[in-house]
Amino acid sequence: MNSSQAVQPIPVVVLSGFLGSGKTTLLNHLLGHRGGTRIGVVVNDFGSIEVDAMAVAGQVGDSMVSLGGGCLCCAVDGSELDAYLEKLSAPVHRIDVIVIEASGLAEPQEMIRMLVASENPAIRYGGLVQVVDAAEFDATRARHPETDRHLAVADLVVLNKTDRVEAAALTRIETELGALCPGTPVVAADHGRIDPELLFDRRPWTETQGQLSFEDLISQARDAGAGDAAEADAEHEGHGRHEDHRGHAHTLYESTEFVSEQALNPRRFIDFLDRRPAGLYRIKGFVHFGVPGHEERYEVHAVGRFLRFVPGPWGRGEPRRSQLVLIGAGTDGPALLHELEACRDPAPQHAPPESMWGVLRYVDRPARDGAEPDREPYEPDPEPYEPDPDLRPEDP
Repeated sequence: MNSSQAVQPIPVVVLSGFLGSGKTTLLNHLLGHRGGTRIGVVVNDFGSIEVDAMAVAGQVGDSMVSLGGGCLCCAVDGSELDAYLEKLSAPVHRIDVIVIEASGLAEPQEMIRMLVASENPAIRYGGLVQVVDAAEFDATRARHPETDRHLAVADLVVLNKTDRVEAAALTRIETELGALCPGTPVVAADHGRIDPELLFDRRPWTETQGQLSFEDLISQARDAGAGDAAEADAEHEGHGRHEDHRGHAHTLYESTEFVSEQALNPRRFIDFLDRRPAGLYRIKGFVHFGVPGHEERYEVHAVGRFLRFVPGPWGRGEPRRSQLVLIGAGTDGPALLHELEACRDPAPQHAPPESMWGVLRYVDRPARDGAEPDREPYEPDPEPYEPDPDLRPEDP
């Protein structure tokens, strides 16, 4: 939240789902409602895209690359993907987030492994979003039994095309999804319309004026006839609660903000995150723990059940405080604030170092000697993690 902070790795979000589930439609919606956020796009298996493929290319210009030779997950060593990500993460592009639209036949778990094993320090894994076609849910599971496995590793599920399903059937599908991927938030949508803030921060338009030609390309796409619906959606964007009023009351999000001048107790905060309700889709911000040896600022980023902390220095003159934004549907804002208030710690200097272990489990650890990381980001360690001394600053 302070422009003086050190440059952080670019989050890479994987957009997965079987052919026809609506991934491209969702991606186009994100591109059309991203504010000034600069999005790099990797489209896997370009030839398989059925709708608006060229519209995607038109909206991102030179910051789009495509893999036309088959499933991205087939590149076992990840070298091809690394080359594309290296291109997009080059400082000249000033990209804020990268979205990979996976082939409808890709194996999400293998894609996650490739991203986690990437040696590119300019990027980091940002979560897996699985798109599900509500109208074809039963048929897809019958034809593709691996659907259940894909759902099990998702951090956020977008239940798309809900406008094509009766209320009773929709309730049944949501119940089945709850059993297939317990604890994973499920966002109902039609035509891929979800709030981009669930996946990434939207920057003001003014921050990107004069850089590349993204905004001009967006305007041209809208002028060409794709903009009427986008403009209607944009009218309903804003701070806090907003709704798509075109007859889709299920698309409703609440935003809760929390600021604390006191440090937060790491154990209590991790307990809060472990118990967060399924409707809490996104958490972002910065946390001050103040535990001896861990006085740096911790950026927190959560998409669905995916969780990551990124330690970094405080900006010059930046006050030591925690600032969080929580976005969800059907959440109880006052109750969330009450729980966060209970995380305050008036004397963090007395907290033992081991109180940070829960937080450090979600801090990326660099691979040693070229080996892959020994833990997947969506699969926390069952045992307490002994903190790596390489991650800790020297004691004053």
